[in-house]
Parts: sequence; structure tokens; C-alpha cells
Amino acid sequence: MSIVLTIIPVYNEESNIISTINALKKIKLIDEILVVDDGSTDDTYLKAISTGVNVLSFKKNHGKGYAIKEGFKKRTFDYLVLLDGDLKETSKEIIKLIDPVINGKADFTVAKFPKAKKKGGFGLVKKLAKIGVYFYTKENIESSLSGQRVYKKDVIECISYIPNRFGIEVAMTVQALKNDFKIKEVNVHMKHRETTRNLKGFIHRGKQFMDILVTFLMLNFRR
Repeated sequence: MSIVLTIIPVYNEESNIISTINALKKIKLIDEILVVDDGSTDDTYLKAISTGVNVLSFKKNHGKGYAIKEGFKKRTFDYLVLLDGDLKETSKEIIKLIDPVINGKADFTVAKFPKAKKKGGFGLVKKLAKIGVYFYTKENIESSLSGQRVYKKDVIECISYIPNRFGIEVAMTVQALKNDFKIKEVNVHMKHRETTRNLKGFIHRGKQFMDILVTFLMLNFRR
């Protein structure tokens, strides 16, 4: 029987994690939910553990990519589900990504979110991701930054480079496509925290931009 493992990397998501988990627990296809608490300074760990799911916790923050790598490293699975901890009840939409992979219509799926209501930046990060993925794969992928994904184990096994921080999504996308795995972008009605045009938002986008740029450079060296 196939095993579907779901990993949720989180950092300071005490307000969102319980509702995110509870919505996922209603999906019968999911066999295990693993929350990876990446050095949270709030009560994320306590909130997650209270739901009865497995929780892996680090004392300091290492980055999203690191958390995910450590999460699946010693786990048994046939399908890997990745999603963010701030989706709340809309995490239930992940079933739309699980079905095509399990039914053989795609090797991996990526969530395509509705257009953001707030302007979180100038679109530079998204443009960089799209151009970079196209440069390496000649595929026009709209949602290469989306953290909501489902992979067959075969795809994960072909991915040799997973950066520790924000570059994880583009790195995994490029390597999977270059190994001729089939992607399917799936429209969802998920909602998560939107980055706004304040100083904190710009700092976040700046870090994300640099991480993704470095990731593309590293992929070039590994060709």
C-alpha cells in the first residue's frame, strides 16, 4: 500500500498551525503529517504537538530547504506532500494536487494560487524564478515559487541539490524537469499570509531574491 507523507516546515506559525493541521487530518489519503519546527521563538511547537501529529524541532532556524530535507531524510514514503503552515483551513485544497500524482497524470504537481489581493512587491522575485526555470528547462512555469507541492518518490530520488533556504522550490523544479518528469500546475483556492509593501516585506523579498539567484548559479555549476 502506498504511503503519503506530508511535511509542513514552519517558523513562528502559532496562530495558523492548528487549523492547517486539522484540515489536513480530514484527508484520508494522507498517512503521516510531519511538522518541522525550524527554530520558532513562539509556541508553534506546543501548538503543533497538541494536534497529535509528529513534530521535529530545531533549536535554531536553518531555513525552509534544510527543514524539508531533514523531514523526509529518515521517513518512508511513496508520495511526498509539501505545504506551508499558514494556509489554515485552505490546506484541504492539497487534495487537488495529490490526486493527479497518485492517478498517474503527473509526476509532480504545484499549486497555482489566485492572484494576490495585495501588492507584495514589484514581481521581481517571480520574474527571476520564471526566467531561471525557463533558462534551464525551456518550460514556462507560472508557479515555480509555490511551496504547495506533491511528488512521486522517483522524482525526489533524482533531486541531488536542495538549498537550505528560499531557493528550494526552483531547485527542485529545475532538477525534476531536466530529468523528464511531468509537471502539472493545479489551480487552487488556498490562502496564505501575503507580503506587503512595507520594510519587512521588502527585506523578505530581498532575501528571497538573493537566495534564488544563488540557487540558479549553483545549478549552473552542477550541470
